[in-house]
Amino acid sequence: MASTSTPLTLPVLPLDDEVVLPGMVVPLDLNDADVRAAVEAAQAAARSEPGKPRVLLVPRIDGTYASTGVLGTVEQVGRLADGDPGALIRGRGRVKIGAGTTGPGAALWVEGTRIDESVPEPLPGHVAELVKEYKALATAWLRKRGAWQVVDRVQAIDDVSALADNSGYSPFLTTEQKVELLETADPVTRLRLATQQLRDHLAEQDVAETIAKDVQEGVDKQQREFLLRRQLEAVRKELRELNGESEGEESDDYRSRVEAADLPEKVREAALKEVDKLERASDQSPEGSWIRTWLDTVLELPWNERTEDQYDIQGAKAILDAEHAGLQDVKERITEYLAVRKRRTDRGLGVIGGRRGGAVLALVGPPGVGKTSLGESVAHAMGRKFVRVALGGVRDEAEIRGHRRTYVGALPGRIVRAVKEAGSMNPVVLLDEIDKVGSDFRGDPAAALLEVLDPAQNHTFRDHYLEVELDLSDVVFLATANVLEAIPEALLDRMELVRLDGYTEDEKIVIARDHLLPRQLERAGLSKDEVTLDESALRKLAGEYTREAGVRTLERSIARLLRKVAAQHELGERKLPFMVRDEDLRALIGRPHHVPEAAQDPAERRTAVPGVATGLAVTGAGGDVLYVEASLADPETGAAGLTLTGQLGDVMKESAQIALSFLRSRGAELELPVGDLKDRGVHIHFPAGAVPKDGPSAGVTMTTALASLLSGRLVRTDVAMTGEVSLTGRVLPIGGVKQKLLAAHRAGVTTVIIPKRNEPDLDDVPAEVLDKLDVHAVTDVRQVLELALAPATNEAAPEVPVAA
Repeated sequence: MASTSTPLTLPVLPLDDEVVLPGMVVPLDLNDADVRAAVEAAQAAARSEPGKPRVLLVPRIDGTYASTGVLGTVEQVGRLADGDPGALIRGRGRVKIGAGTTGPGAALWVEGTRIDESVPEPLPGHVAELVKEYKALATAWLRKRGAWQVVDRVQAIDDVSALADNSGYSPFLTTEQKVELLETADPVTRLRLATQQLRDHLAEQDVAETIAKDVQEGVDKQQREFLLRRQLEAVRKELRELNGESEGEESDDYRSRVEAADLPEKVREAALKEVDKLERASDQSPEGSWIRTWLDTVLELPWNERTEDQYDIQGAKAILDAEHAGLQDVKERITEYLAVRKRRTDRGLGVIGGRRGGAVLALVGPPGVGKTSLGESVAHAMGRKFVRVALGGVRDEAEIRGHRRTYVGALPGRIVRAVKEAGSMNPVVLLDEIDKVGSDFRGDPAAALLEVLDPAQNHTFRDHYLEVELDLSDVVFLATANVLEAIPEALLDRMELVRLDGYTEDEKIVIARDHLLPRQLERAGLSKDEVTLDESALRKLAGEYTREAGVRTLERSIARLLRKVAAQHELGERKLPFMVRDEDLRALIGRPHHVPEAAQDPAERRTAVPGVATGLAVTGAGGDVLYVEASLADPETGAAGLTLTGQLGDVMKESAQIALSFLRSRGAELELPVGDLKDRGVHIHFPAGAVPKDGPSAGVTMTTALASLLSGRLVRTDVAMTGEVSLTGRVLPIGGVKQKLLAAHRAGVTTVIIPKRNEPDLDDVPAEVLDKLDVHAVTDVRQVLELALAPATNEAAPEVPVAA
């Protein structure tokens, strides 16, 4: 046990918030007044006493002195490392502080008693174990700090008190813990306290190291990314300088671009995930280039860009009328759409159920009627961007929905590219030639269009390349087609059908005068003052030089005419200005190609012999006139039967069989020599054999041709007919009445026979055409024959044609 002994009188050297234990050697700054006063007092006292100057090192915590101090000897006075005056003091032992007293110098002197800190030898077993444990803990701590040179010194200390006081060098001890060690007089108790403090610190250090390791492994993502990005920017900067690139080029920091872009929330999340992948991918990985291309595509799409619709309904209608003559149906539909859109916007109904008020229209009609150019006019009238997507010949489903990103050279589909090109989410997209879409082993593009053109689904359209939802519900889709039957039924069901059945002759003249002629004058380098076309010339061009539903060939004829005039002027053969009249056309561009049948010499007309009838048909180029020829074979040359030529389809072949069967069963009632049909072969031919023909509407025409052949009565030249025939002689309805009547009008026909049940379709036929046609709606073949066959004459009946 420790005991008190030897009384001492010493100058006090106060240590503010510092503790020095016995055995420690510390340098003190003499610039401190208290330190200097204590050292000078100790030096003055040492002159009269043997030995080194002695001071009492006392901790002063918040102005309060501890009850125990340390006897210290001034080992040396000189300069510290920074050049300031200092003293080196060694702690010798504990002193119990008593009352204050006087002494030389300005220092505070106190009386104290030296504390005996000896431990009896040999050490008890529990104390030896405590010494061993402390040395082991101290060695472990020193090794962690790399202080290998101190380990041997600690291992060499055998005194219990000195070993305990050695912990005074420990930087992890607080001032309070050091004061507690100082005031613990018993060496064993003090060593036990130092061991516990060291053990606690090592345990805390182990926990801190575990936490630090966990933090190191999963360090905060943002801080780590911040550091890595800064390093990445520095590397890229060095690479740019190495390659001679200017620092002002666009940064490749896609994350900042994504965060700055105005993207929908789900698209932003998907883009940031791809940025994370890009940052983890190496520069040599092909995935990096795929991700960059994808991010560029996403960032270039106008996710929240929309153009303002022009709700001037009168102005939109005026634009459509100015740019296109006729086409009233589609003009009315666009006007209706704008009117409804305006009312929805006025009432705050712009978005209902996530869907906006787009439109999907199918413009079906023959070539040259203005379907494609109409799309641009619609966009102009609505104040929207216009994009044309050509679908003719597309056979790959990926062209519509895009490729998967794993493919080399993958791209988004044409729909996404159209929106990107338009720069807004509400353009007018023209899907041109949708009936020409094919299918093969790569899929069916028409099936991929089902989602695009469905107003109930296209607000969540997913492209295979983007793999994020794209809202197409505000897009106005205009699909164009020539043949309605070529469009799949499911796709057609998703679109609103608008038929463009072709132009009347008057409409063609207006279009030629107001649109085609000015355009071709400009292309020919002529002005409207130099060359003009008389209306008679335009009418003859439209009626005799061209025969089509649209105006494409008419425009070519006008262009050819103007080129001829321009060439003659340059050759000095013609002076300008010049007005082209109808009599000038033959000299300029040759003879007419389509002379109406009614204008032919009666003896040269196709219907000049029995067995020839004029029918009406609808082709991909619009309505057309179709002639049917019938003949009977010589009974001596072959067996009875039906022969059909002219590249006919199955439906038309069946119509011929029905016509023949009807005449065989009911011919006697019509006073026709039906016996010839039993004994002689029947041959029905449709001229223009290189053109495939099919459909039910030629049944009435074939029946009339056969009846003409058997009766010997001619079919009237000015009569054309259409309709399906039944075995009982009923005339059944057909389609394409408007196109057929327009074709009859173009061909110079004045009387048209149609089925009675098609009479409501006459409402769609322009009034100026109906005024020039004598339309008869019939229900029975007998009515057709009465109207179509010329009256029998008293002269001998002409000889029935016989097939060679």
